[in-house]
Amino acid sequence: MKEAKMVSYSSSSSSSEVKIISECFIKPKGLPEKSNEPYHLSPLDHLMLSFQYIQKGLLFLKPSTPSDDATKPKDFMETLLKRLKDSLATTLVHFYPLAGRLSTLNTDNPRSYSVFVDCNKGPGAGFIHAKSELTVADMVGSNYVPLVVQSFFDHHKAVDVDGQTLSVFSVKVTELVDGVFIGLSMNHSVGDGSTFWNFFNSLSEIFNSQQEDETKDLFCLKNPPIFREVSGPMCRLPYSPLDASITLSETTVLKERMFHFSSETLRSLKSKANKDCGETTMISSLQSLTAFIWRSITRARSLSNDQETTCRFAVGTRTRTDPPLPTNHFGVYTSLASTTAKTGDLLENGLGWAASKLHQAVTEQNGEKIASELDHWLKAPFVLQPDQLSEPNLVHMGSSPRFDKYGSEFGMGKAGAVRSGYNSKHDGKVSAYPGREGGGSIDLEVCLLPEFMEALESDQEFMSLVSSSQN
Repeated sequence: MKEAKMVSYSSSSSSSEVKIISECFIKPKGLPEKSNEPYHLSPLDHLMLSFQYIQKGLLFLKPSTPSDDATKPKDFMETLLKRLKDSLATTLVHFYPLAGRLSTLNTDNPRSYSVFVDCNKGPGAGFIHAKSELTVADMVGSNYVPLVVQSFFDHHKAVDVDGQTLSVFSVKVTELVDGVFIGLSMNHSVGDGSTFWNFFNSLSEIFNSQQEDETKDLFCLKNPPIFREVSGPMCRLPYSPLDASITLSETTVLKERMFHFSSETLRSLKSKANKDCGETTMISSLQSLTAFIWRSITRARSLSNDQETTCRFAVGTRTRTDPPLPTNHFGVYTSLASTTAKTGDLLENGLGWAASKLHQAVTEQNGEKIASELDHWLKAPFVLQPDQLSEPNLVHMGSSPRFDKYGSEFGMGKAGAVRSGYNSKHDGKVSAYPGREGGGSIDLEVCLLPEFMEALESDQEFMSLVSSSQN
């Protein structure tokens, strides 16, 4: 156990300090035979090496009445931590690449490199126990997400190439006065949002299985990860991306706020968008909401009519490949779709016009285009650099309300809120989560410069559709 230390994240309040109680690493309870072979990154995985770790977590209330095996708060946490560690060790048997480290395979004649996960390298996945004097109300009681939430995750500001020395996956459990935050950090070059939430839900499934027989380590998951079959390196680069120096510019202090949209509001937005497009049914609720937030943020930025603005969003490609892949296929299967418009056109033409542009951008992400982009990459492989993704006046919609983010429970009932860490946030970054009450409701996590957030909050059209019920 390491010595307890204090970590502070850009907040002057002493209550923002988080005390790390212990740190350790968790190895899988057993590794499948295929873990002895390198787990090679695919071309798309390689593209993600300059990205930052995925950081998402769940906030729980501590049980109001003590359970049989947790009669005291200390006993409750000891029991929770032990069960989480045991469950993590079992879950890692199924998701074995997450216990390894990144490495480079190189060859001569010609000189080339391929990044892979060495599943037997390193001490395993990280596990951290921390404590804070904050309460659940401190986390969800104000309009803005407090900066201290960033300290509830491991691998703060880490880039995926750091996975050669840092753990590929890490769990940080922060005990609050009346709650518990479970924050997961995953190397984005190894998996995407679908893989991340499949792991989170699998960890919960194993935690709640109440398996006491030590011989049942290979617990059969309802939705086990499916790994691609590889006979050798899937791709080679003319240089080692793990040796590359990736510089990320410091993010200006942002305001971060959760906005809740009820299922009724989303049905109304969807109906309006489709009506604007000539009584169609092609525009989805998420496309309608994305168009709405794109227009709202653009108004808040007070851009001139001739300035361009871009809306970019992640599109899952598993079901779009030929042949399609199941949703539990392990790895990175996303593409970036985007559409650009003059500010005047975006604001004057209405919701349906913007939503139809988004719909077209999504439709274009078909199997033929995906295959073409893969072929292009194989002919001239590269790793995306952060500045290549920079766009003026950008609104970027990430994550997805389709992920089962409230399906993970750890003996404390349904989570009260979903929160994310520092990584991959910038002015105009929006993340979509399912609303806690379900029914098709959606929460948007919006990050903006303070002056733009103030303008957005003063926008009557926008705020009139925001529900007062928000996490």
